Amino acid sequence: MRIIVAGNKKEVKDDLKLTELFELEQVETPEYVTVSINEEFVPSDQVQSTVLKDGDNVEFLYFMGGGSYGINR
Repeated sequence: MRIIVAGNKKEVKDDLKLTELFELEQVETPEYVTVSINEEFVPSDQVQSTVLKDGDNVEFLYFMGGGSYGINR
């Protein structure tokens, strides 16, 4: 089947689980990644059970922490 991952067309096996896609895409810390499929967020408690379908558009959103930047004058 064909899916789109981060804007790139991919040919993958049928009934690919989202967790298997993490491995294929070499996502290092999937527990810190938010996933959207067809512009709908996947709840974290459904990641393990989510199976992709032909034509799905998958995006990985990586959140980065950090401090604030300011200049005192």
